[in-house]
Amino acid sequence: MYKRLELHNHTTESDGNLTPEELINFMQADHVHAVAVTDHNTISGHPKIRRLLQKKKVPLQAIYGMEFTTYYGHILCLNLEEYVSWESINVHQPELLFSAAREKHALVGIAHPFSYGHPFARGCRFDMTIQDFSSLDFIEVFNNPEPLYEVNEPGLRWWETLVLDGHPLAATCGMDLHGKWDMSGQYATFIEGTPQGDIAKELETAIRTQRTWISRGLLLTYTIDYTTETLTFSVEDTKKTGFSRTDTHPFLLALSTKKGTVCRQILQTAPVSISMDDLEGEKIIIPKLYETNTDIEHLISLAPTITLH
Repeated sequence: MYKRLELHNHTTESDGNLTPEELINFMQADHVHAVAVTDHNTISGHPKIRRLLQKKKVPLQAIYGMEFTTYYGHILCLNLEEYVSWESINVHQPELLFSAAREKHALVGIAHPFSYGHPFARGCRFDMTIQDFSSLDFIEVFNNPEPLYEVNEPGLRWWETLVLDGHPLAATCGMDLHGKWDMSGQYATFIEGTPQGDIAKELETAIRTQRTWISRGLLLTYTIDYTTETLTFSVEDTKKTGFSRTDTHPFLLALSTKKGTVCRQILQTAPVSISMDDLEGEKIIIPKLYETNTDIEHLISLAPTITLH
């Protein structure tokens, strides 16, 4: 099954307007499989979330994390269950903090890297200098409340450039929730899992293998046949609320490589196969699903990166 994750949320433990219980109720009402609690520079909400989930017995899992909020950028940590001090952050060597969080078994990513910074929101833009991208696990390519063209598109392009250059970074997205915001039509992160699976382990596997989807409602999936040297793509419906669907509407499949983009039309009811010859020998491919054209406002789904042998 595919699990919908909301990976960036704040409560009254930091600067959010929702109590931990209100966050759980809000996410459950929107049929989310797992919610991350990522308050700013604190993990004080973790035990409260645990107690609430044990008490309520709801079909919702929690991902425990924290958002390091510094004057030079925000660092999102998932599967972080132990506080890591960040006060000695080095703007020229953020790998020190990345490593400290990883030592606590956390997944480490950059939140909204191209957000407005000074003088509008000091510290929201990521201004640190990363020398070693192997010390990083993911980039939040879509932060839903942020402006699409000014903030999210540069984030997506930065991630694409890094991935096509050979850095195995996963893509995530988040609501950056601070209240009861409308999540219909917004991007969510999806991963593969099982109904009773350990969400922390499933998330770690997805991030480590770049098997994450960013989607507003439809998932672009694929299979690889090395015998016939073809890739076959299909469209699956997640039933996410707030997304308009039609079985007869042709979507646009776009495969991005360092050499360019290969595009084909695809229907939700009819898979499409593409020969590896059409990819001109490129081994790293970023698949995307669009409504009509490759303008970012038409992007429906970003699929896991394909790395061909």
